[in-house]
Amino acid sequence: MSFVRVEDVYQSYDRRPILERISLSVPEGQFVSIVGASGCGKSTFLRLLLAQEQPTEGEIRIADASPAREPDRDRGVVFQQYSVFSHMTVRDNLIAAEEFAGTGLGARFWGSRRRAAAQRADAVLERVGLGHVAHAFPAALSGGMRQRLAIAQALAGKPRILLLDEPFGALDPGTRLSMHEFLGDIRDDTGMTIFMVTHDLEEGFKLGDRVLVFDKPRWDPDDPDAYGATITYDFDTRMPGAPFPHLLKKDVTDVRHSA
Repeated sequence: MSFVRVEDVYQSYDRRPILERISLSVPEGQFVSIVGASGCGKSTFLRLLLAQEQPTEGEIRIADASPAREPDRDRGVVFQQYSVFSHMTVRDNLIAAEEFAGTGLGARFWGSRRRAAAQRADAVLERVGLGHVAHAFPAALSGGMRQRLAIAQALAGKPRILLLDEPFGALDPGTRLSMHEFLGDIRDDTGMTIFMVTHDLEEGFKLGDRVLVFDKPRWDPDDPDAYGATITYDFDTRMPGAPFPHLLKKDVTDVRHSA
């Protein structure tokens, strides 16, 4: 059953096409890696899933709900740069994330509500291995610990999908491997649907159930920006080398012949 449905999405900026003909059906709990060359619209697609941007054409639905017009608590996001509040303790970072997700920017928890939020924050911190630094500030944490905190922030709002934009690109190789294990554990514990943009093809195939390759099948040497990118390959990593059942290979071939 389709949980995330992307239907014939196009995105352009000032009439310059970035994405075209994006259609996708993702069941709940699937981990989707998104790879491709720089400038092929991977992060744009993630922003569309987040509802930070609206498509020029087409629509995106989660659990058959109406297309979202702005980010909501169904969507958690983690960027490459640590999106944490440096002036707050580790615990307070998670409490703030829950406040923002629940009632909007500027709302605060007080009294019993704050104590309950602190207990929930501590439970999440224990899950991600940061319980022992709940009173510390982000500056005192290692890079891997700060990225764990950023993921914990995203989880605090109890999203239905988690969106990761190059989340491990700034980490050293050893920390990156430990974060792979951590993300796998989180996915196994929560059954959450995950989309991850990465430039590392090996990472994409290692972590994803499915790997989407974004590319421009149409190319005009006189006008490189004339066409947008689309999904040119859709691999099922559980069957190495096999395309996903609805791979749009025929569409891609037809477009190349018509270019």
